[in-house]
Amino acid sequence: MKGVLLINLGSPKNLDLSSVKDYLREFLSDDYVLDIPKLIQKILVNFIIVPFRSSKTKEAYESIWTSKGSPLIINTELIGKKLQKKINLPVEIAMRYQEPSIKDSVLRLLKNGCDEITAVPLYPHYAQATSLTTKLKIESVINDIDTDIKLSISPPFYCEDGYINSLSDSIKNHLPNEFDYLLFSYHGIPERHVKKMDPTSSHCLNNKDCCNVSSKAHKYCYRHQVITTSELCAKELGLNKEQWGVSFQSRIGPGWLQPFTDKVLEELPKQGIKKIAIVCPAFVADNLETLEEVDIRARETFLECGGEEFTFIPCINDNDLWIDFLANFIEE
Repeated sequence: MKGVLLINLGSPKNLDLSSVKDYLREFLSDDYVLDIPKLIQKILVNFIIVPFRSSKTKEAYESIWTSKGSPLIINTELIGKKLQKKINLPVEIAMRYQEPSIKDSVLRLLKNGCDEITAVPLYPHYAQATSLTTKLKIESVINDIDTDIKLSISPPFYCEDGYINSLSDSIKNHLPNEFDYLLFSYHGIPERHVKKMDPTSSHCLNNKDCCNVSSKAHKYCYRHQVITTSELCAKELGLNKEQWGVSFQSRIGPGWLQPFTDKVLEELPKQGIKKIAIVCPAFVADNLETLEEVDIRARETFLECGGEEFTFIPCINDNDLWIDFLANFIEE
């Protein structure tokens, strides 16, 4: 029997400072996330980032935490439950970091009689810090448990019709009647990550128009894929080029993909764009980066810089069309 494993990135178990530290330490110790020499990574994570940033991260989580716990885990659970009813197969959710762990979720599927597992990383776009590290982790877990388990891992779905339709439907349902601009804000990644995933070693970021020039690099290019998602959604929504744009949030240091979301939000009011809507399609389930970074902090930035109306558009979460797409995507 086949079972389905939905995998998201992860969250602290609770709001205890020790839990936040555990999450940050595991996440940032992944060589595909913080890809620097291991000794420097250990020093940076254990003696600088975790000791000095944990309290601030804890405060950020406190601003969006619910009575039921982490929004990311809750929203992913809702997706899992709705999908299970749709496909009538065992469905488990797991997090790449912390709990529920991939290993425990795989064991639950095996206990339910599954000898075939379809793993679905819930990242629409390919990146080494999400898609690749999750793929390697699930393969390692399966290999350690039972090499006879048949495993398939779903690819990114950034341009799949069903995904675009569900994302566009969700956006349309939350757009105000009047708005000047729709901003697609994606989680940023270092430019070096884009270049490292380029199988040609010569295409990505070598010129300003690289994402529009056909290349086998696009299969692994985060920047190309987020632009494609945005273009397809804008077309579905009937927007012209002046009505929408793409930006990147959550940057840490120099050398990250641009333009930066906070800088764009500072500039838009100066251009007469006072009423905006913002959506975060890098995520399928609302989490810290959407609820705190965008709906709280980005909102404040835009309004303080002269903006008048800021509409936050939630992730697709358990949107019915999205669940329909997932069900079909898994069966293909």
